[in-house]
Amino acid sequence: MPGVHATARIRAAADGRGGTSLPVLDSDGPLALRRTRGGADEARVMLVGAMSGPLGGDRFAVEADVDTGARLHVGSAAATIALPGQLKDEAHYAVRLTVADGGELRWLPEPLISAKGSDLHVSTQVDLAPDARLVLREEQVLGRVGEEPGRLTSRLAVYVGGRALLDQELACGPGAPGGWDGPAVLAGHRAVGQLLVVRPEFRDNPVAARVLGESAAVLPLAGPAALVSAVAPDGLRLRRVLDEALAALNAR
Repeated sequence: MPGVHATARIRAAADGRGGTSLPVLDSDGPLALRRTRGGADEARVMLVGAMSGPLGGDRFAVEADVDTGARLHVGSAAATIALPGQLKDEAHYAVRLTVADGGELRWLPEPLISAKGSDLHVSTQVDLAPDARLVLREEQVLGRVGEEPGRLTSRLAVYVGGRALLDQELACGPGAPGGWDGPAVLAGHRAVGQLLVVRPEFRDNPVAARVLGESAAVLPLAGPAALVSAVAPDGLRLRRVLDEALAALNAR
């Protein structure tokens, strides 16, 4: 039988009173969206997995649109675990994010764990207006404790004002191009992640490139953005590095 196909949708809009409303909050199948308590001007949404997956052959998608003047924070209740299924087909998880001028999106899900035998392709596309704001975190853990990883391919493409800001892809696990676990890529680490921060003020005051500890770096991008890339032995240490980097960027 075919895999599960599901698309969840969010739209955040300014409510005219200094806050943010959610005119669209549509769950679908295993992708359940729940509004939680947010700040005075921010709407907060939690993505709750209603079943295991994605499994082989599944096609999941999450779409979020942030209108002018709205602020949206999206997280997840738990890690997403890519699992093998009865179908041997590749599973797909697509994220599509759009932020208008004056809007702000904080996309901070829990990690994605690639379990042994799984085959998942994750694609994230972000379209930002020139004066939009974004904080986006991606964390990927290769295998559960004491387990070999599945195959994981992840692509992140970000555009600001229609111009490419970042377009990169990483493939890991069995069948991935050689060298993914070598010294030039993961160097034997089991967790890999990145933090992308886009702010209009970075145009005139760009972030300085620097190394963070032994396995992370901050890089200014050719646009109003900074990228933090990191590897770590496990997901807990990866989160610590990315949290410290975000705190440093917020303190500028």
